[in-house]
Amino acid sequence: MGRVTQRRKVHKYVLDGSPQALEFPVRHREDVLAVEEPLEIRIGSLSFSVTMRTPGNDFDLVAGFLVSEGVIWSPEQLVSLRFCAGEDEDGVQTFNVVDAQLRPDVVRPDTGRNVYTSSSCGICGTDSIEAVHKSSHFSPADDPLTVPVATLASLPDRLREAQAVFDVTGGVHAAGLFRTADDGSAELLCLREDVGRHNAVDKVVGWALREGMLPLRGTVLQVSGRASFELVQKAALAGIPVLAAVSAPSSLAVELAEASGMTLAGFSRGTSLNVYAGARRVGVPVGLADSAR
Repeated sequence: MGRVTQRRKVHKYVLDGSPQALEFPVRHREDVLAVEEPLEIRIGSLSFSVTMRTPGNDFDLVAGFLVSEGVIWSPEQLVSLRFCAGEDEDGVQTFNVVDAQLRPDVVRPDTGRNVYTSSSCGICGTDSIEAVHKSSHFSPADDPLTVPVATLASLPDRLREAQAVFDVTGGVHAAGLFRTADDGSAELLCLREDVGRHNAVDKVVGWALREGMLPLRGTVLQVSGRASFELVQKAALAGIPVLAAVSAPSSLAVELAEASGMTLAGFSRGTSLNVYAGARRVGVPVGLADSAR
């Protein structure tokens, strides 16, 4: 596996007006950056996609990407994953090419379309709600999960506490998969970090696929950043009933959540949150519900 972080020399400019800043306005120091490198995904030795990602949990990333593309939905369909030969200018293995071998009866995607995914966008060629529904093998709509509103609001803090790479770089997104108990507590099942929001989600979904856990009924996916269409798409294809984000959703994300029967929350900040779709799954204390306006 390649490096997750990298040290770089930087010039820090301090403009706070303090005596120390006036005397030494420019300081030389080292900063720790999150690594971003390309990962080529091959299916049966044929190139399918290139995505920019933070190295680490690459097999989970590839497995989750294939779920998000509607190619596979059970671990039995994925025969093997392996790193292919790939070296940098110094002859060191880069671990930047992964080949997925699928079961013979799995319909192969068009490996000639050369899907390129940046770390900021994970739409991956699926651009309509209808296309998502056609490729989905799981439906979150009938999931009876209820999540206490206080529990749902607490998940961003739980996510942040577990973000080891963010602690040292401040430059990665995170996705955390939680399962709630009858007493309202939430167990963190899996957390993944990456420079790309969609990669972090794919890594979580890929982990769940490889663990034989799809569909992810009774779970909540908490993500850093905003809730875009592609994140709702990925959650829906994995059968996740609740997606919560610390920032805003897009209009199309809300439309897809409604059409898929998902619960979508945004601006989840510990003491408040907005529910844009599927409010029936959010459990509210009786007194609080009676005062709703």
